[in-house]
Amino acid sequence: MQNQTVKFFSPRKHQDLANKNQVWSVADIEALFQLPFADLMFRAQQVHREHFDPNAVQLSTLLSIKTGGCSEDCGYCPQSAFNSAGVENQKMLDVAAVVQAAQAAKDSGADRFCMGAAWREPSKEDMASVVEMVKAVRGLGMETCATLGMLNDENVEQLRAAGLDYYNHNLDTAPEFYGDIITTRDYQDRLDTLERVRRAGMHVCSGGIVGMGENITQRAGLIAQLANMQPYPESVPINNLVKVEGTPLQDTAEIDPLDFVRTIAVARITMPRARVRLSAGRQQMSETVQALCFLAGANSMFYGEQLLTTGNPDVARDRAMLDKLGMYPFAETH
Repeated sequence: MQNQTVKFFSPRKHQDLANKNQVWSVADIEALFQLPFADLMFRAQQVHREHFDPNAVQLSTLLSIKTGGCSEDCGYCPQSAFNSAGVENQKMLDVAAVVQAAQAAKDSGADRFCMGAAWREPSKEDMASVVEMVKAVRGLGMETCATLGMLNDENVEQLRAAGLDYYNHNLDTAPEFYGDIITTRDYQDRLDTLERVRRAGMHVCSGGIVGMGENITQRAGLIAQLANMQPYPESVPINNLVKVEGTPLQDTAEIDPLDFVRTIAVARITMPRARVRLSAGRQQMSETVQALCFLAGANSMFYGEQLLTTGNPDVARDRAMLDKLGMYPFAETH
């Protein structure tokens, strides 16, 4: 075999790459995806260790506060009214039920509680209830997050005044692939909501879904959109498509697990100070793949048996995995 020269990245160059104001081209990000696996992992670990405790993981619990009947046609979503995934429509939970769920999550070790509602955008009546939920969960001493669809300026101000810490609004995929997945709103709608959230002074939580049939350039395009926000999101959930029967993407080909790990590593390199979260799809991942994701720079995960309408590993299983890896919840270090 012919000898090959292996290029290592100097600490000086690494520090330059960690500059949050760097502009990443899609080509540059695609080149990261194409690095030899060991080189990519080494580079991601360098970035991760510069900014975080490499053995601490932030635990977030997600609760569906209003389920089903969404008027958006997202091809991956079992809650869309366009899809026939068998999800039963449920009205919004009351504040007491949300607080009970948040307290249970806190008792299990979660420090962030996210409330998700299946609708295109909240009504005035909806917002009044959500505001009370945010205040109540904050009263438990937890970080709060909400994902409620598109927001107008009034919505954003209400959430800011209630003390919401994070607003989640995923970009899902690259702009050029977006229309293949969703047709009821465009990419700019998502960017506009995120800009409103940022102007209001709340933290942004935004990521995407891999394994929806996108190619590597489109996967790089998603990361470029996120990494080039000024500033990039503080929280970046990376979802592995859960193929739900009755949705248009139910027969999509499986993504190679190492390609998912590569996505985590590239997100870490391009957004060095973000919390990169393992989100949907963990129930289908082996512990080995999840361990590689942590090695690639993931330092947050959704925690609890249910993610909106899809399953998630149970708390005992996750605790056992973290113990096996010598990892611990971020909340226990503070």
